[in-house]
Amino acid sequence: MTVDEHQKVIDELQGVIDDTQHTIDRFEATGMDEQMPEDYDKLLEILDDAVTQQRAHTLAMLS
Repeated sequence: MTVDEHQKVIDELQGVIDDTQHTIDRFEATGMDEQMPEDYDKLLEILDDAVTQQRAHTLAMLS
């Protein structure tokens, strides 16, 4: 991948991270994290995966 391609993926992943974090915040604010723990855990997994992928692309871009 080129630097520009890595940057595009990093930017797209940032959108996923921001949207997921916003949803997690709403879950916590409304108590849904306790009412729907499986869905809350899935959101945390999505966030973790996006951050991990973003980090990998950042490291690859810097290599």
